[in-house]
Amino acid sequence: MLESPDMIHRTSNGPQLFLASNSPRRRELLALSGWEYDILSAQVDETPLAGEGGMEYVQRLAKSKVVTTASQAGVDGVIIAADTSVINNWVSGKTKIFGKPHDHDEAVEMLRDLRGHKHQVHTAIAVLYSQGGTMRSDLCTTNVTMRNYSNEEIEDYVASGDPMDKAGAYAIQHDGFHPVAQLDGCFANVMGLPLCHLTRSLAHFKITPKVNIPQACQAEIGYDCPVYHQILIENI
Repeated sequence: MLESPDMIHRTSNGPQLFLASNSPRRRELLALSGWEYDILSAQVDETPLAGEGGMEYVQRLAKSKVVTTASQAGVDGVIIAADTSVINNWVSGKTKIFGKPHDHDEAVEMLRDLRGHKHQVHTAIAVLYSQGGTMRSDLCTTNVTMRNYSNEEIEDYVASGDPMDKAGAYAIQHDGFHPVAQLDGCFANVMGLPLCHLTRSLAHFKITPKVNIPQACQAEIGYDCPVYHQILIENI
């Protein structure tokens, strides 16, 4: 079982690690790492800019979150922020950014648009060391193909309330809905926090995991990841 998202982790020595996120799923995933951390609440305007692409959008928001929360971290804090969006490239022949749905109707519309089609999930990570203001950033992209679920399944899932705080209005790991037919890339990325990308970002600040990240992630999620080795040997 993933650890309770309400649990707060505190650092006993070294730089204080912070997660600037309101997402229970990011807290659950970060807890797998063995890192100690505390929580900051990041409040930013998530409205896309005119003409902004999906990758540029998530990178801008991740950096905005980490900068916005920097004053809360003290002089020796390392802050992690992330932003995830679903990018649909086939709707009306142009790119469409799917963030979190605002209401029931928008959640239904998103799921209908995504049904039976392939889309991309982008998660940008930004890591800021408050002492000196050094920042590292990274981006993970996963290709996702949705199954051809029915309108009734959409209505039942949306009525559960689960889609309302999730980009694209779905949780890949949801036991009842099972929205995804095929996945190409990092599973944790679709959940909101690609742990191998985060591991290599934190390595630049001499922060190393206390567990084997690929093993812990795959064991918890139940996914045989084909990309973790390549991610961890790449430098950013």
